Amino acid sequence: MTWTATERYRLEPAPGGLGLVQDLLNTVAAGAPARPDLLADTTAAQAWADTAVTAWAAATGRPAPHVVLDAGALAELRALRESLHAAAARAAQGDDASPPPVPDHAAPVALRLCGDGVVRIEPDDTGGRTLVALVLTELYEAQRTDTARRLKTCRNPLCRVAFHDRSRNNSGAWHDVKTCGNTANLRAYRARQRERQAP
Repeated sequence: MTWTATERYRLEPAPGGLGLVQDLLNTVAAGAPARPDLLADTTAAQAWADTAVTAWAAATGRPAPHVVLDAGALAELRALRESLHAAAARAAQGDDASPPPVPDHAAPVALRLCGDGVVRIEPDDTGGRTLVALVLTELYEAQRTDTARRLKTCRNPLCRVAFHDRSRNNSGAWHDVKTCGNTANLRAYRARQRERQAP
């Protein structure tokens, strides 16, 4: 199964369960030309959620939970996406200054000792909140293992695509250097040329 929101931007997904966080970020309308918002309404969001939990199960080797989104869960998912975008944008810019406050997001989880002897954090709710719990759990695990810092949003202000930075020194800034990177670099070059030519 594939991460449909991420793959529509022709990106390689983040490893393991972090792919779910990236895929949620990439449900936003972005790119040139802009792809549609996959959380625009409950029908589109449910279609995305169904494929996302299946892809999450394939990536983690765990059973896919049953997720049914209603209007309330969809609003919560959109708000979480916006908060995650703000955090990923700060990470992409390397901004360690005090970030603007974002709303808290919470979902009930349980610690469960599984048959293989591993303790796992699992959603302890039903419906759409299960998906929120999965996203928060995967982000927590990525922060704990220091892989979350590689999940960034494109530095191009007209693009909000989330990518997993695979560069050796974690210096990636563009989701696609050919489109967003070249455009920004050309714009900066022309601005420098205008400054040099100014009296």
